[in-house]
Amino acid sequence: MNLTALAEEISRCRRCPRLVAWREQVARERRAAFAQEEYWGRPLPGFGDPEARMLVFGLAPGAHGANRTGRMFTGDRSGDFLFAALWRTGFANQPTSTHPGDGLRMQGTWIAAAVRCAPPANRPTPGERDACLPWSVRELRLLADVRVILCLGAFAWDAALRLTTTLAKTPASRPRPRFGHGAELQVKRYTLIGCYHPSQQNTFTGRLTEPMIDAVLLRARELAERSQRR
Repeated sequence: MNLTALAEEISRCRRCPRLVAWREQVARERRAAFAQEEYWGRPLPGFGDPEARMLVFGLAPGAHGANRTGRMFTGDRSGDFLFAALWRTGFANQPTSTHPGDGLRMQGTWIAAAVRCAPPANRPTPGERDACLPWSVRELRLLADVRVILCLGAFAWDAALRLTTTLAKTPASRPRPRFGHGAELQVKRYTLIGCYHPSQQNTFTGRLTEPMIDAVLLRARELAERSQRR
């Protein structure tokens, strides 16, 4: 199994009836601004550098962003904010991500989400998170060089805790480590770092600013490079 074959398998998943119905409804009805476009309307595999040392782990695809374009964090304002930061900190070759084939290349990072389908109101259930966990486990096993997981929001943080403890075959910490912007947690070979999600709710209100996300990404680079020297 390689990442390409896994991506194809993920894109055919129909495990969660609520998510299947929603993603396909959105793809049929479309937003007026994108009425002439053909939506992806399927689960989203991760993408990026197969030799990545950092995994950027989000919540789920946006209904009219990644669910439309077929690439994580691509085609909406959350992605605009994220990719600009990844470019500023040297993880991407350009500051924009508009569609597959736009020339974007990731450098040392892989981007995926805890839930692979667009959820209603952008709120997946814990059961849907757990149904997606095996995809993330298989993907991260293939990304053998990853040492740092940047968790975009509390939902991704909780999913990453489940992901890393599953891979490390270690019991979950009690009490559960709390999410926070800049929080760090070591789980065997992986370091989890918390970052507020680059949603409009956070970026428009100043809860997450460009200097804040840049600082977290630079810290992730520092940890990834340190692990490489060991």
